[in-house]
Order: sequence, then C-alpha cells, then structure tokens
Amino acid sequence: MRIRRFLALSLFCGGILAGAEAAADVTLPPPPFGLSDVRTGPVADQRVAWWRQARLGMFIHFGVYSVLGHGEWAMFSEHIPRNDYAKLADDFHPDPAAPAEWAKVARQSGMKYMVLTARHHDGFSLFASRANDFNVATHNNGQDVVKNYTDAARREGLRVGLYYSPLDWRFPGYFMPDLYLDSAEAMRNQYHREVEQLATDYGKIDLLWYDGGGEQWLGFGGLEFDGAKWGSRDRGKPYTGRFSWRDGEVDQRLHQLQPDILVNDRTSVPGDWRTRENPVNLGGFDDVQPWELCITLAGTWGYQPGARPRSLDELVRLLVQTATRDGNLLVNVGPAPDGHIPPDQIARLGELGAWLQKYGRAIYGTRGGPFLPTATMGATRVDSTVFLHLLGGEGDHLPTIITVPEFPGGPTLLRARLVGTGASLTVSKGKGGTDIGIPPQAARNGIAIVELSYDGPVMGLAPRPL
Repeated sequence: MRIRRFLALSLFCGGILAGAEAAADVTLPPPPFGLSDVRTGPVADQRVAWWRQARLGMFIHFGVYSVLGHGEWAMFSEHIPRNDYAKLADDFHPDPAAPAEWAKVARQSGMKYMVLTARHHDGFSLFASRANDFNVATHNNGQDVVKNYTDAARREGLRVGLYYSPLDWRFPGYFMPDLYLDSAEAMRNQYHREVEQLATDYGKIDLLWYDGGGEQWLGFGGLEFDGAKWGSRDRGKPYTGRFSWRDGEVDQRLHQLQPDILVNDRTSVPGDWRTRENPVNLGGFDDVQPWELCITLAGTWGYQPGARPRSLDELVRLLVQTATRDGNLLVNVGPAPDGHIPPDQIARLGELGAWLQKYGRAIYGTRGGPFLPTATMGATRVDSTVFLHLLGGEGDHLPTIITVPEFPGGPTLLRARLVGTGASLTVSKGKGGTDIGIPPQAARNGIAIVELSYDGPVMGLAPRPL
C-alpha cells in the first residue's frame, strides 16, 4: 500500500452527493493526481452489481517482507539494497496449506471476496512468473501461492481478486523514467507480461486491484530537476516525459482474457471502482461512483509481530459507516512468514462473522440511503425496507426517540422493529416525521439497527438528510 509519509499526495477524492442513477455510461473527471476515471452508468452498474452486493472482502498482504515483520514497505523505508533484500527469499517458505486457511477464515468472517498481493512494490511475485525470476516458485520447488490461493477461494465460494503493482523498486526507471528509459521500459515489459500471465493461468479472476501504476505516480509524485535542485513535480502538472506504461494495451488484453473482470482506479485507464485507503479517508456518501474503503485489521499492511487487531466494536462501526455511505469494506490481514494468520486476528474476524450472521441482512445486498449519514446515524436500503443504523459508542447512549422524515408522495412507513431481536418498536406521528421509540440497552457492539418497513419501494428515492 501507499504510505503517506513518503507522499505529499492525496489518494482520495471526496464523496459525491448524488441520488438518481446516471442515464448513460460516462466517465467522471479524475480526482487529484494519480487516479483514473471510474466508469458509471447502466452498463457499468450491471458489471459491478455482484461486487456492490458483496459489501465485505478480505485483503491479504503477503510476501518476502513478511520475513522481516516490518511491514510491506521495509525495502524502501529502510533503504535495504536490492541484493540484500533478495536474500530474504531464501528464508521465505510458506506452508502450501495456508491459502486454504485464508479462504476458510474469510468465509467464516462473512467476507464475499478476497484480494491477494500477487506482487507488491518490492517486485517479489507470489507465482511462478515467466517474466520475473524473483518469485516464490524459484525458492520453493515450484510452489505457486497464487494458484493455491485461487483454488482455495473458489472452494469456499468466494470471488477471486489479485493485487498487482506495476511499480517495482528494483528498477531505477521508476524513479527517473527519462534518464533510465531502458530500465523503465524493462519494468513495463515485466508488468505487461505478468498481468497477461495472471489473466491466463489461474482461471476466472473477478477483480484486479492495481497499486503504484499510472504515469502521474512515477517517482512518487514525479521527481523533477529544475536546473538547481530536485523536487516533486507540482501535483497539477502532468508527466510529459517519453515513458508510458501503455496501460491501455494491458487493459485491452486483460479484458480479452477476462471479459468480466473488474479493476480499480490506480492506473491510467478507467476503472470500475474508486479506492479509498485507511479510515481517515472514509469520506462521504457516494452512490454514483462505486467505491471501496481498505483498512488494516492490525498494524501495518504486511506482517507485524504482536500487532493488536482492532476491536470488534471498531470493525463493526467501520463496516456500518462504509455501507451507509454506499461503499465496500476491504479488511486486510498480514500473514506470518509461514503463511498463517495470527490467531488473535482469526479470532477477531470470527467475532465479526458472528455479528454478521445476526445483522448481515442490513449490510449484504443493500445500497446506501435514502437518508444521508451523520456522525451518529446512517441508513442502508433494499426493496421496500430501510435499515437505520444508530451509532452509539463507549460511554455514549442511544437516543430514546428518533424522528424519521416522511417522503412526500412516496412510500409510507408501516412498522419498525429491532434487527437482531425482532422486537417491535413504538411508532407515532411526530413533528416533521415519524417518531420511533428506542428501548434502553438496544445497542450491541455500540450499534443498534432498526428495520423500517414501507408500503412501497425505497430504492428510487433521492438521498436526503435525516
């Protein structure tokens, strides 16, 4: 993942407040510096429908950096020479059975899709790459982690995703593509060949999660010499050098091999969803551009011994805050060098799975709205039902009465009940809407979910404030 202390750039474009679906496929203007357009419209919506319904996925950062246990950016941040870093592969011997564990944990945790780092910025491929000798198979008698993973995910009924970084720190051409043009072009060749191999050798791939691509990200924002000193290229100034990733060629070939594959917004071609990274960039409501918030479960993205997982309450809150803003949540685990996820992280994810067994119908298959989220409330909807999510917190109390706005000329509220217990709630005419009584101790894990049943569909209603 991209670490902000190394970059002075924002990876997130603020949420767009919108209600009606676009009438035709369009691409919206790109957000600041380095992210591509995102396809929107009826055809685009149909392509991402399964993904939007899934709501929750598992991210897995795994590679030779796991041996060090300092996170996935160790090579760059600790200035480890390329040849010294390569020696880590001699100590990287993942258990071939570990991917089966990942997939089982993901399913039991309520995840619907998975994303594995097929190759991160350090250039180490978790598959038997035909374009890159620095790969897991050359040190493990041909073991192909990507193959083990894709097979395991499908056995558990999960959608298969792969993370891939065109960027490779081993190539000087990434940092100075014009001065080291031959290096940059060799890196590009590796990128083209490896993506084609991933799209060819591993069956149906449901999504490709790019990171580090696009001309604007060259040199982490564009190292530029002005005749006196080196500095970062101004974020509003596009790269105009001789090098190009030729992302369009990769995308065309990728979709020839995998017609239904979804890609994110981190290359120079239009993507299928917008990427938001880390809770600080949760952002606002957006039901036009599909989007996903990725977070770590514990510590850094890559393995970090002793890192404590987020509490269940925090995980649930982040999931609810994301769903009510109409996004997906991608929760990352960083397996140990042997490939196994730390037990405390497995336990926490199991708790999340148990919560979803009870409350998941207010998350899965829903869309955000019709009420816009606030700091203490949010809503999801499906058919003629609205799920109102009331966010309490440690030491906080839920309101005893909430007022739900009416929809002039729209559906009428019939009844309200508490999700999880099915208890009916008192409903009465109030000033400016319908008052609903919330019983004491209604919250579980800091959140109470109220199911509002209407006499007509709520999906076409424009989002409005609570």
